[in-house]
Amino acid sequence: MSLLNRREVVRELLRGRGELICVVGLGAPAYDLAACGDDPLDFPLWGAMGGVAMVGLGLALAQPGRTVLVITGDGEMLMGLGSLATIAAQRPPNLRLVALDNERYGETGQQRTHTAMGVDLAAVAQGCGFPHTRTVRQAAELASLRADIHTLDGLLFAVVKVSPEELPRVLPPRDGHYLTQRLRQALLGAERALE
Repeated sequence: MSLLNRREVVRELLRGRGELICVVGLGAPAYDLAACGDDPLDFPLWGAMGGVAMVGLGLALAQPGRTVLVITGDGEMLMGLGSLATIAAQRPPNLRLVALDNERYGETGQQRTHTAMGVDLAAVAQGCGFPHTRTVRQAAELASLRADIHTLDGLLFAVVKVSPEELPRVLPPRDGHYLTQRLRQALLGAERALE
């Protein structure tokens, strides 16, 4: 079985994204998003490992008319497993979580994560109460996942198995204040963003 290229996965999931809010965790998911371009509705987190799913939950609750996509890695998701229970209890129908699972801690030296030892993140999410879960292993499955991100009425958690290959870093903006204000302006308009 050949593993998927993470950049190609993110590019496919964001194709025709429209008004999709995209929140990404630190490290490789942020680099993957930046490699696809920079959008005012992108919100990369810096230095908040384990927190991206909860930021996505907050945005989904605050913006119920918009779809929120969280892209994270298996290492970060393992660090924030409790967030899956909280998210499932809240059940925001506009939240989608995608864990790019390379079975490695890429930022600290490619050590194996628990998913390399049998932990199934999709099964954990299902056990927490997520109504829609899946694991994607083939490129042909990405079109269906992308369609569900945009059209599904219900909370979604997907694991996408990707290669542990280290790709060149493409850095998104790193100024937290700038990113916050840019997202607020994109969501609320210039005048309300200043309130």
